[in-house]
Amino acid sequence: MNRRRFFKNGALASAGVGLLSACNTAGQITEISKAKGGKAKNIIFLVSDGMSQGTLSMADLMKQRMYGKSSVWMDLYRTNKVSRALMDMASANSIVTDSAAASSSWGGGHRIPNGGVNVGKDGTDYKPILQKFIKAGKKAGIVTTVPVTHATPAGFCVNSKSRNDQEEIAEKYTDLGLSVILGGGQKYIDPSLRKDGKDIYQAFASNNYSIVKTRDEMLADANNKLLGVFDKDALAYTVDRNSDKTIENQTPTLAEMTQKAIDIMKSSEEGFVLQVEGGKVDWAAHANDAGALVYDQMAFDDAIEVAIKFAEKDNETLVIITTDHGNANPGIIYGKNADENFDRLQKFKHSNDWILQNFSQSNSVEQVRERIAFANDYGISKEQAQSILNYYKGLEKPEEGLYNYKKLPFKLLSQIQEEYHSIGWISAKHSGDYVELAMYGPQSDQLNSFVRNTELHNFMLKAAEVEDFVSASN
Repeated sequence: MNRRRFFKNGALASAGVGLLSACNTAGQITEISKAKGGKAKNIIFLVSDGMSQGTLSMADLMKQRMYGKSSVWMDLYRTNKVSRALMDMASANSIVTDSAAASSSWGGGHRIPNGGVNVGKDGTDYKPILQKFIKAGKKAGIVTTVPVTHATPAGFCVNSKSRNDQEEIAEKYTDLGLSVILGGGQKYIDPSLRKDGKDIYQAFASNNYSIVKTRDEMLADANNKLLGVFDKDALAYTVDRNSDKTIENQTPTLAEMTQKAIDIMKSSEEGFVLQVEGGKVDWAAHANDAGALVYDQMAFDDAIEVAIKFAEKDNETLVIITTDHGNANPGIIYGKNADENFDRLQKFKHSNDWILQNFSQSNSVEQVRERIAFANDYGISKEQAQSILNYYKGLEKPEEGLYNYKKLPFKLLSQIQEEYHSIGWISAKHSGDYVELAMYGPQSDQLNSFVRNTELHNFMLKAAEVEDFVSASN
């Protein structure tokens, strides 16, 4: 296709080329044909799910204090290598989005109500972006640390009235033509774990996928279509993986999965599109778990490094780095011991989930103190340990909360830990903050400083010269 003619066609002119502001001011449109870098043959879209600004800051501080170097994300800002913006992530029915509506805004190009996947409030299905790229001849893949059927990867892939219908979403994946699917969620794929008993593994195998279930199997596989599902539900938190050889041998890191996906798809003549999600960042924020949060954000940062290194060599890859919403808005609290307390995270061995899953009413106060001392390298008081035990003895009302299916006392433990690591939280829920958005590579200079979530859909299509645009009126 003649590039100049493509950028003058009517569809492109009517939809606008650069990312518009939230109010779609026409004067802010820029000509993408004059942008640096030419066509984006490949796109790598990285999402740290539920990342508040404090999470980004703490991961950077942790890397500096622990390893003597900045986080990759913040270093891209410091060296002015990326275009940077804030993004409005509101859904169709709330200024505070959930992950399904957030990913659908990018994937389908429309704001939808919370809870669904690319289905509008009137029931309209919006075509997901990876289906558009696959139709255009590109390879496509999803990588995540939570179930592969979860809200964020699903938002780029399928339509579903409910994000919770993960068994159905798994079935829909089998015929999409994705080249790579890596993450967790065996309970939605394995016939022995699914409610309906369907063998989704066999459906993938019939479509010529290699199926791997361990890190070594993934690294060794040479097929050009790969399904890797490494845990029954979400993958383990990074802080737990770092301290457990069994988990380490079983489960690849997010960076390793990202590299594997790139290696499988990079030879495609038409290019590829890859979504990478640090999903456990969100789960840690819901649990107010500082150690799990910071280590998983650093693991996400390692995946950014993989993407940027590839893009620097490739020169045809647009890298998009963002989050879908804030969550719990953590931050380091002022005080004379803030530095020393924050540095305690460097010695954390386990998540709060690991700590609390193994308590019962039969435990003693000293056993509670010993387990926390082992996991966090500090000792809580007897009174604090007793307050935790009270939950297991039925003396306190069980805690509610997303992903807290066993109603563990996450909030109580986090409040106790604040005294020792100086990290505080505003809640255990999503927040309506404008979020960070960074771009590197072809067409990244077209990014305006404030954008609406849905605008990323057309931006990616236009950068890659795929003409299946969504109307600017959505």
